[in-house]
Amino acid sequence: MITGVNHTSFTVSDLDKSLAFYSDLLGMPILSVGERPVEFAEKVVAIPKAHLKIAYLDAWGHKLELIQYLSHPGGRATTRTCDVGSAHLCFNVEDVYAKVRELTAKGVRFKGIPQVIPAGTNKGGLTVYLEDPDGIPLEFIQPPK
Repeated sequence: MITGVNHTSFTVSDLDKSLAFYSDLLGMPILSVGERPVEFAEKVVAIPKAHLKIAYLDAWGHKLELIQYLSHPGGRATTRTCDVGSAHLCFNVEDVYAKVRELTAKGVRFKGIPQVIPAGTNKGGLTVYLEDPDGIPLEFIQPPK
């Protein structure tokens, strides 16, 4: 029986750079950072001699896992939101325009400009997409009032 969701995970190219983004810029507290021994990791990910460095962050009550492959660094996946298998993580924000201004001033790249959501469970709210340091898509939603 499935009892809940444990975490969401992204593979990143540089864990320190990603931690600076997710923790310092977005404000997620770091829960843990550590390496996984090859004997364990290769059996979990089915990549021989995989050596991983993993961080967990508190994403406002949800855990975000960031994984850097210290051995076997892979190539970049396509992260266009129209590509099958593409995923993103969406965060609620109080004021999407203020958050865009704040993070743009700190060098964060936004894919577009905030838009009013025309339908669905967030109808009337505002949304905008942005990218993390590896180009992984993220979304901010200012929920409808």
